[in-house]
Amino acid sequence: MPPRLTKVPRTIVLVGLMGAGKSCIGRRLAAQLALDFVDADAEIERAAGCSIEEIFERHGETAFRDGERRVIARLLNQPIHVLATGGGSFMDPRTRSEIRGRAITVWLRADLELLLKRTGRRSNRPLLKRGNPREILEKLIAERYPVYGQADVIVDSADGPPEATVERVRAAIEAYLAAHPMAAAGEPRLAEDAGR
Repeated sequence: MPPRLTKVPRTIVLVGLMGAGKSCIGRRLAAQLALDFVDADAEIERAAGCSIEEIFERHGETAFRDGERRVIARLLNQPIHVLATGGGSFMDPRTRSEIRGRAITVWLRADLELLLKRTGRRSNRPLLKRGNPREILEKLIAERYPVYGQADVIVDSADGPPEATVERVRAAIEAYLAAHPMAAAGEPRLAEDAGR
């Protein structure tokens, strides 16, 4: 059995669709590991001086993704922390390569019904305002889940106490580090491996 995860060799980046629990789980995981927690969307809003919804409305998704890429690259240069990313960030090939080269990636995978339940609680989801939320999420699942599957670690997000999901994430990261000595040593990933 691998040792209990108390220290991580590189930043942990949580990826997944809106409503998967990246911020909720990320905050708790960071607290357990005595690391800072950073929400990429909050950092983007701070840098832009307006909400993500306003960025989408005023400048469009392409401009948002460009800003998101720059902010995430900057965050990856900071001391080791837990980083929750927006649902579309890992879809950008350059952002994905940067994240995979410099962090441990964790996909919080959630099924459609759970995502609908969670995203229905908030009205600030620009992508869900473009039509029927169920149809939009189904389309996003079809497009994004194969790409999210490139994450180092995959953990199912469940509708229950977040602490249970945090424990599954910790156990999955422990297993990943035990199986990948270079990652455990904090070695940078080779470019060809990072881009996969």
